[in-house]
Amino acid sequence: MDRPLIIYLHGFCSSPASWKSQLLAEEMARRGLAAQFVCPQLSPVPEEAVASVSRLIEQASGPVTLIGSSLGGHYANHLAEKHGVNAVLINPAVSASLDLGKFVGDHANFHTGEQFTFTKAHAAQLLEQIAKPTPGRYWLLVEEGDEVLDYRQAQAFYAGCRQTVLPGGDHSFTKFPDFVPQIIEYAGL
Repeated sequence: MDRPLIIYLHGFCSSPASWKSQLLAEEMARRGLAAQFVCPQLSPVPEEAVASVSRLIEQASGPVTLIGSSLGGHYANHLAEKHGVNAVLINPAVSASLDLGKFVGDHANFHTGEQFTFTKAHAAQLLEQIAKPTPGRYWLLVEEGDEVLDYRQAQAFYAGCRQTVLPGGDHSFTKFPDFVPQIIEYAGL
C-alpha cells in the first residue's frame, strides 16, 4: 500500500533546520515514519521553489499533505490547488494582502547565513501563484500574537476552511508542539 507523505515547506529566510521542521521530523522518526517526511531547502526564487516541490509531489507514491509555515503557507496553498492535495497552513503569508515590495532587497538565511536577493520579479512571481483556496483542502493554524503577519488576513482569505485561531503566541507559532500529533493524523499517518 502506498504510504502518505508529509512535505514541510519552510518560510522566507528559513530552512529545513527550522524548529518546527525539526520537531515534526523527530516525531515522525520516533513513530517509525521518517521515510514519510521530507523538508526540502526551498529556493529564494518562487518559481524554482514551486517547481522543486511539484516534482516531489509528482514522484510521491501515495497521498501528500503539505505543511506550510509563513511563506511556505503561500507555496502550500498554490501547490495544494495545482496538485489537488491537502495542506496545513501555519501563520501563512497571504501574498494577496501583503506589500511584497517591503521584501525586495538583500537577505540572509537564518540558519545557513547564505545571502540572496529578493527582486521585484520574484515578488511578481508570488503574485502569479495566488490561488483561491478550496475550503475542504486546508487546515489553518494561526496565533493572534503573530508580529510579522496579520492573522486576520489569513482568516479572511481561508474563510470556509477549517481554522484554529489561538490567542497570544507569535510568528513562530508557539503552540506547534501541541499540534504535531494532530498534524500527523490529519496527513493520514
